[in-house]
Amino acid sequence: MLRGRPVLQEKRVAVVVPAYCEERLLGRTLSTMPAFVDAIYVVDDGSPDDTSGVARRVSDSRLRLIRHATNRGVGAAIVTGYRAAFEEHADVVAVMAGDAQMSPDDLPAVLEPVLSGRADYVKGDRFRSPERGRMPWQRRLAGKVLSLATRVASGLAVDDCQCGFTALGRRGASLLPLDELWPGFGYPNDLLLLAAQHGLRVEEVVVRPIYADERSGARPWHALRILALLFRRAWRAPGPLLANARHQRAGRSV
Repeated sequence: MLRGRPVLQEKRVAVVVPAYCEERLLGRTLSTMPAFVDAIYVVDDGSPDDTSGVARRVSDSRLRLIRHATNRGVGAAIVTGYRAAFEEHADVVAVMAGDAQMSPDDLPAVLEPVLSGRADYVKGDRFRSPERGRMPWQRRLAGKVLSLATRVASGLAVDDCQCGFTALGRRGASLLPLDELWPGFGYPNDLLLLAAQHGLRVEEVVVRPIYADERSGARPWHALRILALLFRRAWRAPGPLLANARHQRAGRSV
C-alpha cells in the first residue's frame, strides 16, 4: 500500500535531475524533493552557467552531482543518472527536470505502479489532468501529434509521450539497451519504442502540468526530428513492435 508509504520505506528510491542552464530554477526543484527520496542525482549536461554551483550549494546529503564536460543532450544526461542510481542499488528511479515543471506531490503516484510490481516504466500524463488548460496550446497540439505517431510506431497505449516525469524500475533497466537511447530531444519517444521492443510493462498516471517562468528549449523543428527518429527505430525492428501492438490490443479486448 503506497498511501501509507510503507512500500516507499522498504524500497530505495532515487531521482535523476537532468539540468542544462538551470541556475535559476534548479534550487527550487531540489528544495521541494520529498523526504522519502533516498538519493538525488543532478546531471549537469555541460552547462556554461552556474548550474553546478547551485547544486553544490544545496545542503542535502542525498544529493550527488555529476557533470558532463560537454553538452551531450538530455537523453544522455538521463542515462548517466540511471547508471549511477542503479549502480548504487536503487530499486526505482524517477526523472524530474531541473526547471521545476514537475510537482513533487505527484511523485508517489508516478512511483506506485513500479513499486507495486505492475509496471517496469511509468510516464506522467498531463493531458488527462484537470489542469491541462495550463499547457500552452502549441505544446498540447505538438504533444498530441507526436503521441499519436508514437502509439502507432510502438503499439503502446500512451497519451502523453513527451512528458518527462517518469519512473523506471530495476527490472526494466536491466532489459533496456540504454546505450542505444537517443541522446537529445526525442529521447522519451525513443525510450518508449525500446520499451515496446524489449517487452517492458508501461503505464501512465495523471500528473499536473506546471508552467510559470521557465524557458523551454523545444523548437518547432524538433517535432520533425522526433518523427524521423520514430520512423528509424520502427524500421529497424518492425517485428517486435507489431507483436507488441497485437498483445496490447488483445489485452484491451479481454
